[in-house]
Amino acid sequence: MKHTWWIAPMVFILDLITKVLALRLPPEGRTLIPGLLGLRLTRNTGMAFSLLSGYPRLLGVLSLLLIAGAFFFLRKKQMSILARAGGMMMMGGAAGNAADRLIRGYVTDMVEPLFVNFAVFNLADVCLVTGCLMIMINLFREQPESSEQNE
Repeated sequence: MKHTWWIAPMVFILDLITKVLALRLPPEGRTLIPGLLGLRLTRNTGMAFSLLSGYPRLLGVLSLLLIAGAFFFLRKKQMSILARAGGMMMMGGAAGNAADRLIRGYVTDMVEPLFVNFAVFNLADVCLVTGCLMIMINLFREQPESSEQNE
């Protein structure tokens, strides 16, 4: 995790800042780019797409346990910088949403795509998805071992 350790705390801090700012949004929200992107405050007590709604504290504790498990597992793994950075983004995003769940009892979402009927989300969600994509790209880039190397 060397050289990428700073990504998780940076994501966590930026996510918390955006959520504090989102709490100041007017009730009707704001349009950033007409027909494309807006800001609208929503409170999600569940996880992705409101799954397990109503159990935010349980989800917060489970998130912290998964983050700790991922940290201890990944710190010993040999991984590319792309995969490490993706993992750090995911840990920072998960920590941001976990903190929101434990402190507020819900996750603060504010980014609203206006061009499609889609869920409102936050920076932590963006980092979770981006980190996952980075790890997937890394998996596709890895060269499979040849059968000669396995013998």
